[in-house]
Amino acid sequence: MLDDFDGVLSRARSGAGEAFTLLYGDLSKPVAAYVRAQGVREVEDVTSEVFLAVFTGLSGFTGDQAHFRSWVFTIAHRRVMDHWRRSARTVPQVPYEPADDDRAVGSAEADAMDVLGHQRVLALLGRLTGEQQEVLVLRVVADLTVEQVAEVVGRSEGAVKALQRRGLATLRKMIETETVPL
Repeated sequence: MLDDFDGVLSRARSGAGEAFTLLYGDLSKPVAAYVRAQGVREVEDVTSEVFLAVFTGLSGFTGDQAHFRSWVFTIAHRRVMDHWRRSARTVPQVPYEPADDDRAVGSAEADAMDVLGHQRVLALLGRLTGEQQEVLVLRVVADLTVEQVAEVVGRSEGAVKALQRRGLATLRKMIETETVPL
């Protein structure tokens, strides 16, 4: 409570900065507490809006200190309601996470390289025997163990290892000599 409310109000109406400071200092903490109690996260923003409205409307206020306090809290209540109406109309802002964005597409260069890489792998595998292709795809792409591949293809583990070894050796020679056309 201010000791000389009428004098402070009069000086504030005439534009005295120290009077604004006294009015703000007297009620800013209770207004902020009220705004916070209403569940507003942006307490400082709404409190600032309240006192901006108070200071711009000061010339139209009439009454004593108790009326002034009621008037300030009426403005605070209206600003809180305005805040909740704006919040209801505003889509919540979510930080952008590129890794979570399933709309993202690769660049044309990356897509072309993927296609060329895929085509090259198919061309290289096409030069292997059918059994070597099957074993390498099961081992590398399907990530199966030698035992699992042997079970799938109906061959012994030793036969699978031999097919894998020969297939990889053939691929190594082809890559080294670059005999596969793109």
